[in-house]
Amino acid sequence: MISRQFLREHPEEVREGIENKGVGVDLDRLLELDEEWRELKGRGDTLRHERNEVSSTIGRLKQEGKEEEAQEAIDRSGELKAEIREVEERADELEDELHEAMLHVPQIPDDDVPVGDDESENVEVRREGFDDLRELPDEVIPHYDLGEDLGVLDFDRGAKVSGGGFYFAKGEGAMLEHALIQFFLEVHREQDYTDVFPPIPVRSKSMEGTGQFPKFVDDAYRIGDENHDEIRDDDLWLLPTAEVPVTNMYRDEILLDDDLPVKHQAYSPNFRREAGEHGTETRGIVRVHQFNKVELVNFVRPENSDDRFEGLVAEAEEVLKRLDLPYRILEMCTGDLGFTQAKKYDIEVWAPGDDMDDGPEQGGRWLEVSSVSNFRDFQARRAGLRFRPERHESAEYLHTLNGSGVAVPRVVVAILEYYQNDDGTVDVPEPLRPYMGGREVIEGSEKIGESAVGAGEKE
Repeated sequence: MISRQFLREHPEEVREGIENKGVGVDLDRLLELDEEWRELKGRGDTLRHERNEVSSTIGRLKQEGKEEEAQEAIDRSGELKAEIREVEERADELEDELHEAMLHVPQIPDDDVPVGDDESENVEVRREGFDDLRELPDEVIPHYDLGEDLGVLDFDRGAKVSGGGFYFAKGEGAMLEHALIQFFLEVHREQDYTDVFPPIPVRSKSMEGTGQFPKFVDDAYRIGDENHDEIRDDDLWLLPTAEVPVTNMYRDEILLDDDLPVKHQAYSPNFRREAGEHGTETRGIVRVHQFNKVELVNFVRPENSDDRFEGLVAEAEEVLKRLDLPYRILEMCTGDLGFTQAKKYDIEVWAPGDDMDDGPEQGGRWLEVSSVSNFRDFQARRAGLRFRPERHESAEYLHTLNGSGVAVPRVVVAILEYYQNDDGTVDVPEPLRPYMGGREVIEGSEKIGESAVGAGEKE
């Protein structure tokens, strides 16, 4: 969250940032609460000072035999004690109300972030890989049809087992997902990332620490209760991204300057309800409720976060470069920036199977496979993430950054469509072949069951 001091000293800058992000926050009410809280804290300090002075006179008055004046001082001390208690109770109530209200205030965008209302006003930074495209079939089959034709993706059985938004990857499809995970991890190890294998359930407090709560409660998978039930700090949720457990590893801790930068990578399955998402653009495995991803999380000194942000973008896009998949990088405008980010780039891979209005001139569409974000100290304040520059110096909030390195299913989509051949097979990108037993081509397998026979797939 942003600091209350920053809010007090720069209310109009905060107001402009909130408006540019399109987030509804009653800032005037929040400022009123903060002013009342500060007045109460000042009143409490004054009352305590007066009580200390009154209390210090009681013994002297008794020694001097001034019993009546001593009793008056005792009575006044009691009145002050009651008044202090009343002031502190109200201040505590306001503190809780302020904390809850501040959780709804978004991160303020960096000054150089383009101002815009929505994704249509994002700015394309550059494209990579379009100068030397491979030859594609005259008609590229979309991944959801090709995957079922090859028997490497099974949507019906996924829905039967777990409901809509889930799927089975089978045979070479499953091998491809495993290969991508191992490949991503290996690339990022070369970039000096330390592997972390995180727990899958995370507490409400951890979701709050990274900014998923309270804004994105409806998209989360809760264990044991309904999402609309009262949320407790120790409730468990299936992680929506490994960003949550990895960032919260060091919650309420103080790191040393020598520890920084900390660079962690974490593979995990991720779970999101994706409430309200449907239609052609989300068909297949583009937007599913469970998906694999390798997450990159960085903890850095504040003065290094800008350089680290650019470095993180390069680290995330490296996997697409090695796979020879065409992609582009977008800078998010304020209206599409997200609640927690001060600055964000999206990396979007090209998938040529489905033509979309906002796709490139070559046809097909863009699929976001990584969002690289600089949160500055926003998450650190929520999660109590600090570092000590020198042993004798006060601890400061560090900066956090993260990026997907990258989302696996959408890269599968891009491979099935971009590496597709005229005969319906799919070439395996060369860097993945060692992870797929040397396979160079995905040829598919025969389908199983009476439904396949009835459909004429078998004799």
